[in-house]
Amino acid sequence: MSLELLQVAEAVAREKDIDREMVVEAMEQAIQMGARRKYGMGLDIIATIGRVDGGLILKRRWEVVEKVMEPVDADEYRKAQRENREMEMKPAKDEDGKPATKNDSQMLLKEAQKVKKDAKVGDFIEEDLPPFDFGRIAAQAAKQVIFQKVRDAERVKEFEEYKDRVGEIMSGIVKRVDYNGILIDLGRAEALIPRGEMIPKETYRQGDRVRGYIFDVRREVRGAQILMSRTHPKFLEKLFKQAVPEIESGTIEIIGAARDPGFRAKIAVKSYDRNIDPVGACVGVRGVRVQEVVNELQGERVDIIEYNADPAGFLIKAIAPAIVTKVVVDEAEGRMEVIVPEDNLSLAIGRRGQNVRLASMLTGWNIDVMTEAESSEKQAEQFEALSQMFMTGLDVDDTLARLLIAEGFKSIEELVLVSTDELGSIEGLNPDIATELQNRANTWLESQKKELDKIGVSEELANLEGMRTEVLLELGKNKVTTLDDLGDLATDELMEMLPAGLLTNQQAERMIMSARQHWFTDETDAASSEAASA
Repeated sequence: MSLELLQVAEAVAREKDIDREMVVEAMEQAIQMGARRKYGMGLDIIATIGRVDGGLILKRRWEVVEKVMEPVDADEYRKAQRENREMEMKPAKDEDGKPATKNDSQMLLKEAQKVKKDAKVGDFIEEDLPPFDFGRIAAQAAKQVIFQKVRDAERVKEFEEYKDRVGEIMSGIVKRVDYNGILIDLGRAEALIPRGEMIPKETYRQGDRVRGYIFDVRREVRGAQILMSRTHPKFLEKLFKQAVPEIESGTIEIIGAARDPGFRAKIAVKSYDRNIDPVGACVGVRGVRVQEVVNELQGERVDIIEYNADPAGFLIKAIAPAIVTKVVVDEAEGRMEVIVPEDNLSLAIGRRGQNVRLASMLTGWNIDVMTEAESSEKQAEQFEALSQMFMTGLDVDDTLARLLIAEGFKSIEELVLVSTDELGSIEGLNPDIATELQNRANTWLESQKKELDKIGVSEELANLEGMRTEVLLELGKNKVTTLDDLGDLATDELMEMLPAGLLTNQQAERMIMSARQHWFTDETDAASSEAASA
């Protein structure tokens, strides 16, 4: 019988591919549970299986304590086990109502020292128990404990095995298809491709083989939750890595990828060998390499783009096949204006905005596509607004206003932020004119400050990131005097308040979002305060 326990443990460990020690520990716990059912559920019983000979040692023990405690009621032991919590205890009494010196699991220090002279609080007093035969119910309970512990060990091993495989492509057999997605049998584990991670219109049936990209592995009560995707941009990158040896070797690097799953994708590549064309290598002879990827993605069209370190040059390639005549880069805004011929506008934007959206995702820049006529009209509008501002605020003629705009000044405030020498060195100006311009700019700013004080614009609004005096004044005239007032506006409402060309739609949108930021901060602080008080 003794060796049989080790043989069973060995067989289970081999079948489930887990450590034998885990199985033996599970068997010990099962025997302990069976012994408690026979001798008393409140007893502290320890079972030990010899790792060499399989011999079973069964002991009952008492903890040495300063005060003997017992469960608050007879059912508390089962309740605590069922609810996975510690038992609620109360001081134990003997039959005469006096403090007990001993119960099923605890013993007072003075009693323990009668058995073991050097006993101290925290020690255990042990007593051998005779072997026993499992009854049918006890055997069933023991079997359940072993099964549960082995399953727990399997779950831990499953999580440990797959947690480091995030970022890999794996294939498996479709086990079940339902509303939530596809359940995949990976062999040693199961994975889920959620409905939102499936390529639109693709269908699978039980028994089909499918590949996916592991993007997350979570530890859950029922085991490792392995989540796979067929729409993730990294899935596209990994497919190209498998199909193109130069990428696997590091000669070609994938810089990034963007996808509209099932329809179109863009991938940027760079070669570290000037003799290798990265685009041609990814396409392959007669397109065999890229076709392999396209087939896996259910016919998704893939544009392969050579990476360019220059953002504008990269964007021109990314927005192909449209022809770009001009690119205006605004680094502060993280935005590019792409000017295309009239007959290329729809091509640049793409169906449902697909082309420009993918180009934006790939390059990391916000993109505005417009025709040459629209660009000229926008520039003229902005130029006229700035010109009128300088002419009115500084009392200068149209020629001088245009000169300031040509030199890159976009507000009167900027004139006082440069030195007189720098301003006077501009062709067409001199130190005297520069000094006069700065004096007029300071006078204008002072008058605007007084006007704002009279209106009652809040300091928080005045200090908002990106706020300019001329914008602040227009807001005050429209009774927008606080962050909340600005935050309540829609972008088009704000644009209607301001003279044409004073702000772009993107600047207005960002200003409104900055004004709303304190709402979210206040909500977070309030939630933290409630949690702390609770």
